[in-house]
Parts: sequence; C-alpha cells; structure tokens
Amino acid sequence: MAERLPLTLRVYRMLMRAAAPLASMLLSYRLKRGKEDALRLPERRGETTMARPAGPLVWMHSASVGELLTILPLIERIRSRDFTVLVTSGTVTSAGLAEKRLPPGVIHQFVPVDAPQFVTRFLDHWKPNLALFVESELWPNLILSISARDIPLIMLNGRLSERSFRRWRIFPRTVAALLRCFDLCLAQSADDAARYRGLGAPRISTTGNLKLDAPAPPADEVKLTALRANIGARQVIAAASTHPGEETVVVDAHRRLKHSFPGLLTVIAPRHPERGPGIAEIARVAGLTAVLRSRGELPEPDTDIYVADTMGELGIVYRLAPIVFMGGSLVSHGGQNPIEAAKLGAALLHGPNVWNFGEIYAALDAAGGAEQVTDAGKLAVRIGAWLKDSYARKTVAETGLKAMDTLAGALDRTVGSLDPYLMQFRLERRGDNA
Repeated sequence: MAERLPLTLRVYRMLMRAAAPLASMLLSYRLKRGKEDALRLPERRGETTMARPAGPLVWMHSASVGELLTILPLIERIRSRDFTVLVTSGTVTSAGLAEKRLPPGVIHQFVPVDAPQFVTRFLDHWKPNLALFVESELWPNLILSISARDIPLIMLNGRLSERSFRRWRIFPRTVAALLRCFDLCLAQSADDAARYRGLGAPRISTTGNLKLDAPAPPADEVKLTALRANIGARQVIAAASTHPGEETVVVDAHRRLKHSFPGLLTVIAPRHPERGPGIAEIARVAGLTAVLRSRGELPEPDTDIYVADTMGELGIVYRLAPIVFMGGSLVSHGGQNPIEAAKLGAALLHGPNVWNFGEIYAALDAAGGAEQVTDAGKLAVRIGAWLKDSYARKTVAETGLKAMDTLAGALDRTVGSLDPYLMQFRLERRGDNA
C-alpha cells in the first residue's frame, strides 16, 4: 500500500507513528482542558476492557454530538436486524450523550488517536465487519487501515461544503487516495455528490440528509416546566447556536424592541457555552440586564437577556421560543442546523451565510417557512412583525414544518443502501451456524 500512496500520506503515517509516544502528553493537555474523560483515556490508545461480542459487528463513527444525534434512528434500524453496533466519537459531550441516548446493547468507545499503533490495536480487538463514517470524518490512518483489512467502508450523510471542496483540491491525490477507500459515499445532496465525485470518490449515491429524519431534541420536563413557570406570560424569542459578532446584533435587536414589547425576554444559546459571561457583558454594556443559566440563574421579571450557556438544552430553548434566529449565518460560518427548531414549531430567521445547510434553508425560504435578515434593524423589524401577528408567525412555522416533511426520507434510502451488506453478513452467519 505504501508505494501506491501519495507522498503526503506516507509522510503523515510516518510522523504519526513517530509521535505516538507523545500521545500521553497530548491527552493530558486535553484532559486539563476538559476535553477528555480521565477514566477512558486508554480508549484513545485503542485499549479497552470490553470484550468483543460474538457475531457480525457494525461500527459507526460520529465526530461529535450533532453527528451522533443524526444516526440514532439508523442505529435503531440496524439493531432491529439483530446486529451488534459499536459507536465511536471523539468528544466528552458526545460520550455523555451516548450514555443517555444509545439503545441498550449498543457499545460506545472513544475513537483512537490517529496513530497507526493505536488504530491497529483498536481494529485487532473489535474486528468490525462494516465501518460507517458519518459526514466528513477523514482520519487517514484509520481509513487506510480499514481498507487494508478489506472491511467495507461507507460514508453516511456525506457533506462537503464549497469551501472544503476548494481546500481539498489543493491536495487532489491525497484526498482521492482516501476517498477511494470508501466502498460507497452516501451524499446529502446532489451538490455534495458532485463535489465528492470531483475529488475522486468512485461510488456515490444521493440519499438526502439524515438530520431531517432524526427526532426533535428532547427536553427535561422538570427544567422546562420550571422555566415556563418563571417566565410566565412574557413573550420570548431566541437566538440559537450563535457565534462571535452575532450576539451584538441580537442584543441590539432586543434593545430596539424592548419599549414596544414590554417584558420581552431574549434567550441566547451560544454555539460555545464557555462564551456565556462575555455575552452577558455585551448585554450589560448595551444597558440591558442579563443572567447566566450555567450559574443556575433563572430570568427575573426585569431580565432582558437570558444566556443559555449550557450543553444539550436546545430542546428546552426551542420549546420556549416561537421565534428563533439561527446563528452562524450572519458571520462567515455557513449557518447552523435549522431542522430541530423547525420541527418544534419555531418561525425561523437567519442571515445570508447558510451554505452548510444550503438545500434546507433554500427549501424553507422558498416555501415561506423562514426568512433572511442581514442586520439588527431587519432582525428587529421581522421579530416585531411576528410578535404582533401571531397568526402570520404560526403560518410561517407550519409552512417550515411541511417543508421539512418534503425533504425527509433519507433514513429509508440509507437503510436501502446498507441492506446488501447487512444481508450478506446475515447469510454468512447462517452458513457458519449450519
């Protein structure tokens, strides 16, 4: 294999092999920053105390929380066919989510650091029969080692932005060598499929976005009830998954709306919760009162901005606010996922930069299930109109929900693409038991 690999990949493999002894230093550094689980550090070196279950094993790798939530319905489908499922991810938050949301019998492990020694140890132990990678996780040593063992490798819910496509084209032979390791690439959209094809992926199918078939995010009923009781009859709007620069716009919009809508409460849920105190300071500089959920605070009657700087509580936020601005869209990030908010009945607003979910935002906008704004003034005008006209707001929300329904179906199409592989494993198992 080494002779056929591009120089970039040969050098990468050599450097990662040499750097493996330094992994303990890297993991210790990440542990101090709260990015690793102290009790599960061996898993990052491919070590585990868990035995591999007997029979065919389907391995699904998801980078973080969003990807893991996306594949929960698919995991259920595969489990219903009586296959053991191993799920790996790379973040502490995704591990916590896995503990709460994975079905009984599904195994979770941290993905090993991408050094050949650790990858080999992981694959030697688990011996997966099928590897499914969610979206665009391209760890070279992991991918090349899977291919070398002739383990079928499939990309699920493949997404490749125009920006990432241009970046990968700088190293065409490198990305082509990695994509050729995939037996099949299941792309979210025709545009994603075209980009993967342009980079050298040999077999591509457009199955749609699995996020559209994922269930709406749950909410802790006790916490939700407590918040609703605290807020009372106040009107609530929300800004979800915001990025630096957007909170200033949202705070300015609230300041413009405050006198026309007494008691208005704006909930800001930043994409990175550690930014909560800084957002509260932005509000105070603007002359508004703000409190932080991470400190156990609830909004008082005079609270203007409630900073929801906690993890895993967007389900609560979307159930509180009938109007939601989706972050990452006024800055050059590409927009955050609008599906969950739409499914929970929110009327959506967003900025112009939504290429990460371009097909979905285009469908929402075209149907009238969302509207684009470009600055604080336009944001305030549109929110104000919907606060005054609840019928118009509900019509937008209902239209958005119908638009989501028209885009659904990716789960069935994905399962259909995986069925030939699963059927083969079932036949092999019957042969072994004969």
